[in-house]
Amino acid sequence: MSDVVLETRNLVKHFPITRGIVLKTKVGAVRAVDGVDLQLRRGETLGVVGESGCGKSTLAKLLVGLERPNLGSIEVRGQDMARLGGQALRRARRNIQMVLQDPYTSLNPRMTVGDIVGEPFEIHRDAAPRAGRERAVRELLDIVGLNPDHINRYPHQFSGGQRQRIGIARALALKPEIIVCDEPVSALDVSIQAQVINLLERLQNELGLSYIFIAHDLSVVRHIADRVAVMYLGKIVETGNDEEIYEQPTHPYTQALLSAVPVPDPRLRGRRDPIVLEGDVPSPADPPSGCRFRTRCWKAQDVCAEQEPHLEPRRRSPHPSACHFAEVRNVIRRY
Repeated sequence: MSDVVLETRNLVKHFPITRGIVLKTKVGAVRAVDGVDLQLRRGETLGVVGESGCGKSTLAKLLVGLERPNLGSIEVRGQDMARLGGQALRRARRNIQMVLQDPYTSLNPRMTVGDIVGEPFEIHRDAAPRAGRERAVRELLDIVGLNPDHINRYPHQFSGGQRQRIGIARALALKPEIIVCDEPVSALDVSIQAQVINLLERLQNELGLSYIFIAHDLSVVRHIADRVAVMYLGKIVETGNDEEIYEQPTHPYTQALLSAVPVPDPRLRGRRDPIVLEGDVPSPADPPSGCRFRTRCWKAQDVCAEQEPHLEPRRRSPHPSACHFAEVRNVIRRY
């Protein structure tokens, strides 16, 4: 039996750009996700990192069925969610849930915590616990470290970290195998971030969960991810385990991201080799030809504009990298 619990092949999501109020003529498209291949194995955490606007959140919405892809497949337990609809899609979505980014806006302020965490049981009535919904909700609150007696409180009565725990409890309600975490700690203080990360790791060990952890903070991702996929302008440009990505980055974009991570030890700051990218991120509605990173890359040559590099192992790269000139470059870091 394969240990792959989720796999995407050539996943594409383009948002149309229209002109006119009545006719709305299509004049272009925003290529938010443009041919993404990913694999998530049972019990592992796959980190997806990249700058804001690279397509990470759109990818997350595609995986949980909040957006429908234009092309490609999303296989969960052997079912292609991209081809399902109606009740079949609803049943398939029980196995893959989502923790949203902002705990302040992702919870309905007019609903009690008990109603928020128990809402999945209302939507999926055939999956509701036979022993009683309130008892199940109390157990979920206890699992994530909240007081079950606070079941009738409202979101505004909780701190940011506690609200994110409520979101995690809601995601656990249907006992999914996969949870997509869309920047779940970016809105929290550093000390609270560590608590939420530790909670996610504990739940993974106890419940056998698989995570897709989306973030732009590489130091956070390293603490939780087993493998990392680096995303740029709708495409995955480098993948590998955490040691390969953080100690032997081969794609210029990955190297630039790592060089921008703050170094807490002042003795190491003078030894690092910072990479300052020139120019702005190109528009996803009009990406460059060939390699999409070439307009900001110091290695770019004519071949980079003529041929799009595929994500594959290369002669100077020990892991898949979408760069014609991929090679290891050490960047001094201490996390």
